[in-house]
Amino acid sequence: MQIIIVGCGNVGTTLTEQLSKEGHNITVVDSDPARAGAIANQFDVMGVAGNGASFTVQNEAGIETADLLIAVTTSDELNLLCCLIARKAGGCNTIARVRNPIYNREITYIKEELGLSMVINPEYAASCEIARLLKFPSAIKVDVFAKGRVELLKCRIGEGSVLDGQPLTYISSGLHCDVLICAVERGEETFIPSGNFELREKDIISVVASSKKANEFFRKIGMTTNRIKNCMIIGGGETTYYLAKQLLPMGIEIKIIEQDKKRCNELSELLPQAMIIHGDGTDRTLLYEEGMPQAHSFVSWTNLDEENIMLSLFAKSVSKAKTITKVHRIAYDEIIDSMDLGSVLYPKNITAEYILQYVRAMQNSIGSNIETLYQLIEDKVEALEFRVQEKSELVGVPLKELRLKENLLIACINRRGVIITPGGQDTIEIGDTVVVVTTSQGFHDLKDILK
Repeated sequence: MQIIIVGCGNVGTTLTEQLSKEGHNITVVDSDPARAGAIANQFDVMGVAGNGASFTVQNEAGIETADLLIAVTTSDELNLLCCLIARKAGGCNTIARVRNPIYNREITYIKEELGLSMVINPEYAASCEIARLLKFPSAIKVDVFAKGRVELLKCRIGEGSVLDGQPLTYISSGLHCDVLICAVERGEETFIPSGNFELREKDIISVVASSKKANEFFRKIGMTTNRIKNCMIIGGGETTYYLAKQLLPMGIEIKIIEQDKKRCNELSELLPQAMIIHGDGTDRTLLYEEGMPQAHSFVSWTNLDEENIMLSLFAKSVSKAKTITKVHRIAYDEIIDSMDLGSVLYPKNITAEYILQYVRAMQNSIGSNIETLYQLIEDKVEALEFRVQEKSELVGVPLKELRLKENLLIACINRRGVIITPGGQDTIEIGDTVVVVTTSQGFHDLKDILK
């Protein structure tokens, strides 16, 4: 596909890297000529310097033949104007990043009136991810499928765990749990495991199950399933606002520490049920005074990676809190992973995942459609949910008879709300949604799982 990406910041760069890898023709547009040139050279794509909302600049970028324009600059208004001009000039699909909470309340109206294909709010998307993690304190990462009926949870096997040294078959035969382990990370290696695969302590496992069955599994292997009662958040930005709006109705006490007094006053008005504290979130004395040792969960969400990492390490050293850490730069992800910070979230990856899901769905044949897409392990393992819309060579055939690609697992079948953990005799039927976990990249259609 011909894709124009306006804005070469973190999200724009991540999208350019991923979409160019998948064989799309990419043109990047940025008002900074040096930045546009650097991204164009790095990923061998076309670069155009200029204002992405300019009709002339869009023409130079090839808007007349473009299939999709993605506007991810730092300005909501510029993103919306880019998409409006692209719709009029080229008639292509458009995606806009919109962050302002005022626009968020009017998102349906904006999308319909401007003819946008998709609107993504990075802060709201990140807050949803944090809220899911707080629902399962033992999980490092939580993704949802089948409209929330199925969860894919990532957790680390601790020292002395009942799973250490056991084959995967032990989960059903010994623990009597109806869950499926679809990926295992061991050091720098990643496995899509078979039934006789032996688990070890410190392995990071990805588990597919319904909420109820996941809770039962965690309880049986001795991991925390207690409900979180309070949350301390450092940094009072938009993500914090959206997160508090989700957690307060659940009865979770919220304490926000923010350095900017004006922002504290705003948050006090917006979130009257939350406790807003004006102060330096890195001040140890303040953190002790505000009860960090008793915190059930701790979210470090400032704009400085180093500050967030330091705060989470401190929280882990003085409390048993579930820690969630915001990191912008992924260049040091291996070092960060070795620190055991709990859950580490990269906001640009969350935004890019949603957009990639839409792009993949645009390329599907009529036979099936991508509903959900997650990168479980960046550039190594993807989990995709397909909806089966019509008859194909996959439908009605027992799974054991399908010639599936290597390093691929059919993790779950959702049939009209009934969740099936698939075995060899199960079949895929029209109307099902099917979750596939694979080390292959770039699947667009369910038939891509076949050799």
